[in-house]
Amino acid sequence: MNEHTAAVTGIGMVTPLGIGTRPTWQGLLSGRSAAASDPELKGLPVDFSCQVSDLDACGRLTPRLALRLDRFCQMALIAAREAVADAGLSPERWDATRVAVVIGVGTTSFERLQPEVLKLAADRVRSVSPLMIPRSIPNIAAGEIALDLGARGPALAVSTACASGASALGTALLMLRCGQCDIALAGGAESVRNRISSAGFSQLGALSTRTSDPAGASRPFDSKRDGFVLSEGAAVLVLERPAHAEARRARARALLRGYGASCDAHHPTAPPPDGRGAADAILSALHDADLSAADIGHINAHGTSTPLNDAAEAHALRTVFAEPPPVTSVKGALGHTIGAAGAIEAATTALTLQHHMIPPTANHENPDPSLELDIVAATPRPVRTRAALSNSFGFGGQNAALVLTSA
Repeated sequence: MNEHTAAVTGIGMVTPLGIGTRPTWQGLLSGRSAAASDPELKGLPVDFSCQVSDLDACGRLTPRLALRLDRFCQMALIAAREAVADAGLSPERWDATRVAVVIGVGTTSFERLQPEVLKLAADRVRSVSPLMIPRSIPNIAAGEIALDLGARGPALAVSTACASGASALGTALLMLRCGQCDIALAGGAESVRNRISSAGFSQLGALSTRTSDPAGASRPFDSKRDGFVLSEGAAVLVLERPAHAEARRARARALLRGYGASCDAHHPTAPPPDGRGAADAILSALHDADLSAADIGHINAHGTSTPLNDAAEAHALRTVFAEPPPVTSVKGALGHTIGAAGAIEAATTALTLQHHMIPPTANHENPDPSLELDIVAATPRPVRTRAALSNSFGFGGQNAALVLTSA
């Protein structure tokens, strides 16, 4: 390992497939979708989502702490605790001033904000919760993780829409390289399983309308794709300077080696059809990792299941790669976790490199011949590669690409 890379020494995940890295990984390998009818969305045009059904925040945290935190923050904290334990770190023994926290969040929290706004609209000012602001500000997840674990280095929120989780990991990598910290707890958290998010994304035409078949709704790169599925989740990765990880004889699951970012400067919500901004980010990440396209043996795609985004990403991949390597998208199983997506997908990419297995793209049943990609579908695919790419793109033309290599 060299000091240009970051060792991924711990992973924590909370997803609709399970609480923890192991159940999420096993669920992804099974190829099943977590989407189902959602009582929270009853009566809306799109009334289904991918839900974390067994969160039990009161039991996993404490009732007092759970009450203070919005759902996205609860999941971030649970994931961070798992990641730190997985890395074999003890907050009581680390140098707290050298531990950073960088968490990506795509939107502000609407979960408890909407009821408070309704109180204000009804002229019930005195009923507005004093916790409304600290529950909903985007940086509160980073702040609460730092508070819980005693991390006194920089604590940042990164918001690049659906690329937020990947941007947070890239930001943490840069911080490690320039010596701002020895350890970074980096990732993303989001919950868009709420009525206002469903209504808003539905009005944009971004959501799948397969209300009669929620489990089959998210189908990345499939010729019958019609939109993404609302979801929620969190992932936190422990990144360490290689010398720091080696000094404590830590196991590395993978290495984060390259980060690239760009902006489409094209449209507020739609990508350019040729995927030029995405291609720019991928090329930048490869350059940063000092690798070529030929070194990449697997791509964990953004793969939202929307007609425009999947086509643009496919175009970008064909621009960068003479023959794109095997591609998967976990959004077929997990739906779209927005700000958490890039972190969940980077964690999955690290696990793919560690276990030499690519999870299948759930619901990919009708290949779209115009995309010209090798989509892993139906069953996991064994792979032996030293390097993989994880893509994330978001509204505002945000693009982020991460290159991970085997440890």
